[in-house]
Amino acid sequence: MIKTTIRTISLILAAAAATLLLTSSAEQERSSFTIHLIGDSTMAPKDLSGGNPERGWGMMFPNFLDDSVKVINYAHNGRSTKSFMTLGHWAKVEANLQKGDYLFIQFGHNDSKQSDTTRYAAAWGAYQDNLRHYIKVAREKGATPVLLTPVSRRWFKADTLDETCLEDYPEAMKQVAEQENVTLLDITKVTMDWLKSLGDTASREYFMWVAPGTVPAMPEGKTDNTHTNAKGARKVAGLVCSEIAKQLPEIARHFVYYDIVVAQDGTGDYFTVQEAIDACPDYSHEEITRILIRNGVYNEMVTIPHNKFRLHIIGESADSTVISCGKYAKQMWPGRDFNVGTSGSAGFYIHSSYVTIENLTILNPAGEGKEIGQAVALFTNGDHLYFKNCRIIANQDTIYTYGRWNKEGGPCRNYFLNCYIEGTTDFIFGPSVAYFENCTIHSKKNSYVTAASTPEGQKYGYVFHNCRLTAAEGVDKVYLGRPWRPYANTVFIDCELGSHIHPDGWKSWPRELWPSGEGTAFYAEYGSYGPGASPDTRVKWSTQLTRKQAAEYTFEKVMHQDTDTKAWNPEDNR
Repeated sequence: MIKTTIRTISLILAAAAATLLLTSSAEQERSSFTIHLIGDSTMAPKDLSGGNPERGWGMMFPNFLDDSVKVINYAHNGRSTKSFMTLGHWAKVEANLQKGDYLFIQFGHNDSKQSDTTRYAAAWGAYQDNLRHYIKVAREKGATPVLLTPVSRRWFKADTLDETCLEDYPEAMKQVAEQENVTLLDITKVTMDWLKSLGDTASREYFMWVAPGTVPAMPEGKTDNTHTNAKGARKVAGLVCSEIAKQLPEIARHFVYYDIVVAQDGTGDYFTVQEAIDACPDYSHEEITRILIRNGVYNEMVTIPHNKFRLHIIGESADSTVISCGKYAKQMWPGRDFNVGTSGSAGFYIHSSYVTIENLTILNPAGEGKEIGQAVALFTNGDHLYFKNCRIIANQDTIYTYGRWNKEGGPCRNYFLNCYIEGTTDFIFGPSVAYFENCTIHSKKNSYVTAASTPEGQKYGYVFHNCRLTAAEGVDKVYLGRPWRPYANTVFIDCELGSHIHPDGWKSWPRELWPSGEGTAFYAEYGSYGPGASPDTRVKWSTQLTRKQAAEYTFEKVMHQDTDTKAWNPEDNR
């Protein structure tokens, strides 16, 4: 029953979100509006100091809406319809209400406190009068009022939910909604139905049941059957959205759905990216887990292990959602007498397959120099990895496409679309197949862009298609690549090459244990343009492709393997 309810809510939200695809961006821009939330502690933002796990559902609500809808949460702990006005909160809301906005009104828990004259408002008297006042002002401002009955308390007696826990306040609100012709979302009913479906014991994990000694903010623990933790707040917000989907389609068309949200301000399910990944299902063979990462700099090392398949990790914005880890090859392992090395220097590891990373900056800020050595930002060791609109920034060895073989015995595949990649030396390197499309490749010093180590006999290595190669000021001698291993395979198709690209284009790499790559590496171009395009001066052991040869380097052909049961669709990466 529980899984069915969650699945139903997800499908409702997904269906509503799908309507966005039928709406032009101009229409979405015109339809932007603000939802103002007023209410009590079940809705309100919380002080998170000391690890306080309490969350109001209004904190989670914006995670269900696209970025054309703004949510302002004015709710306060302990407020009633009366005290929300007398303490000055309503004046701020009234000043901010605009034509086309929505006012969500949810009170009841504190209006019933007869012993407190500053808050008490009788259900069939002052409570209804106060609701009518909020409705009247909202309409005068051109906003749409919406009434929400209170969230049910988790009051069980002998495993039976006490359905009188909110007294007459839900019914009093329903009467006002009917009399004033206001949309009503019956949150009391849906939360009661949810709690009854769970029962006493199972529902505790959604509320403030805190064991002693587990949270600094409440060392003696806490048993609270009114207020929710992050899991409970997300659930209530989802139930609110399910009611919106039924009655307010103009809001529902802005729904989005994420399985997990990461936010440093406590408005998500987790504070760190790694916590979110650890919470994903193991060995998901069909379903994709969508993770939203809110803006912020996340100073952490992230590892996606091999058992976390089919993840879609989306940053709120590529410039402002940053995963930063400053490991470097020359640093010592803690408590050991040896260096971490190149492979150990990465800040973001992907050991799984069918993973999509979108709108993120992946940064290794360690710097460079003899005392630093290599400092990898992104380490890929899986198949069907898709990076879309990402910024991947480091110095030497920015991206290590480490994965050699997938489970079928073919090469691991990576796809970079509309990405910005920045580095100094060999900053795209490794044995995997990788297709870079519409990317900007930025060199920060005179050195080498790529250092492929393509295995012998592998048809494809690195392909750059419609990419733009740029450089920092003063940089004027950069090679497209050198072979880390003798059979390196790198091809540039229809790319714009800046003046920093050396006329030779490519450089051999003679070393004691490895041949130089001349005569074994496959380095080629087709349709290069810009001041760095110079086919006549390229090293003799490189290739200028014919049109027919270049046609073999489409995304579909590069990514195809004979063991595939279907063509890879990165936009449905399952």
